[in-house]
Amino acid sequence: MNKSNMYIYLASAFLAVTSFTATAVAQEQPKDSLAHYLNVALENNPGIKSQKLAYEAFLQKIPQAGAYQDPELSMEFYTKPMDIVGGKNIGNVSVMQMLPWFGTRKSARVEANHMANMQNEQYKETIDNLTLQVYTQWYNLQKLNEQLQNNQENRKLLQQLEQLAIRKFSAPSNSAKVTATPKVSSNTASGATASASSGMGGMSMGGVAKASAAPSASMSSMSSGSGMSEMGGSSASGMSDVLRIGLELIEIENNIESLHSQIKAEKAKFNALLNRDATKEVVLGQIEKVNFLYSEEDALLAIELNNPMLGMITEEGLAYKAKAEMDRKMSYPMIGLGVQYMIIGKTNDMMLSMGDMNGKDMIMPMMTVSLPIFRKKYKAQQEEGKLWWKSSDNKFQETYNTLKSEYYGYKSQLDDAVRVVTLYEKQTTLAQTTYNLIIKEFVTGKSDLTNVIQVQRQLLDYQLKKAEAIANYNTMVASIKKLLAVRDNTQNIQ
Repeated sequence: MNKSNMYIYLASAFLAVTSFTATAVAQEQPKDSLAHYLNVALENNPGIKSQKLAYEAFLQKIPQAGAYQDPELSMEFYTKPMDIVGGKNIGNVSVMQMLPWFGTRKSARVEANHMANMQNEQYKETIDNLTLQVYTQWYNLQKLNEQLQNNQENRKLLQQLEQLAIRKFSAPSNSAKVTATPKVSSNTASGATASASSGMGGMSMGGVAKASAAPSASMSSMSSGSGMSEMGGSSASGMSDVLRIGLELIEIENNIESLHSQIKAEKAKFNALLNRDATKEVVLGQIEKVNFLYSEEDALLAIELNNPMLGMITEEGLAYKAKAEMDRKMSYPMIGLGVQYMIIGKTNDMMLSMGDMNGKDMIMPMMTVSLPIFRKKYKAQQEEGKLWWKSSDNKFQETYNTLKSEYYGYKSQLDDAVRVVTLYEKQTTLAQTTYNLIIKEFVTGKSDLTNVIQVQRQLLDYQLKKAEAIANYNTMVASIKKLLAVRDNTQNIQ
């Protein structure tokens, strides 16, 4: 097997090992467990628990708002019974219950219910914010993990390239040049011998032979010197190739260590969102583009109907509307119903005894009515509620316009991310093909190491940028889904 065939064989083996390693790494990737981690975050995150408890606390305000006022109990006792007709008045016990105008309690419950719904929308907003944080942190971890794998794969490529350079440097390429020089001297000597055998005289021809032999010897020595020079140059070139690959390996090793450190820090942030130990292991899946199938019309409609921020403003407006109705009914009289029990003792005065009525206790029904005659106060309350209601309508429109602007901004970034991902996918494919070809050219001596390292750097750069572009694309999708309030993997929300 000659040198050229040997290098081609080594290059083919090198490419086969590279392809097998990349396939094996892809097959070993664990499944995406983002849904599991998201559920863990929703169950354990303190912020979510706090908002849920706040919502449950607001629910308890509904029965409070619809309750009657506490009845009033009054008791009167005389230290000295007072003579009245029919006996002596010892004391009185009365109970009074105030009743608001018809429908007032219902309006109060409606207001409290809308306030609770407003808190529920805030709870949903907290869930959406946490979901976006988990998604963003997850995609960032996947990006760093993908970059780590790319650097590790490029380290393997450089190590295999180093082996090729060492074999090329160690190959016996100079022995052929050394043995070629005596061949030229032997041919010259045989020519001289033939001339001597056919010549006119031995002495004169012997002199010619000697004269011819001298240039042959000098040629031999020049040839030998030239071969030694080429061998030294080839050795120096081969050793410089090995050293340059070593420099590239050192840089790759530094990148790998830096990525390990970044991944450790980002995993700690991710575990903090899940409210668990910072050193807890996080199993990452291979980064892939997520699907986004919403048209502009559907997206804007979903924002208007589902976005929690708009939901909060809507419920706030409805609460103000219910409060204005309650204030209107509070401006009407309140009715108080009660009963008074009079404790009567017997009297000895025949004029006051009243026969059989002497000493008989009495029960007296009572009724009171409030007189809301100061109308200015009640009108101001009603006007206040109407103004807050109108204010919430304007706030809704302003917030909706802001959310639409955010949507268009995210959509533009999403479209750019799609183009960038497609670009880097094409560049990565072309760079990989170019790298495979230039490796073959390098081992056959048609290209130098500078071109190989340049293409290898381009390939690594495209791989890293592709992972970053996919992570940015997925993050934009998650941001738009937050605006649309799309909760694919979250728990049921009331």
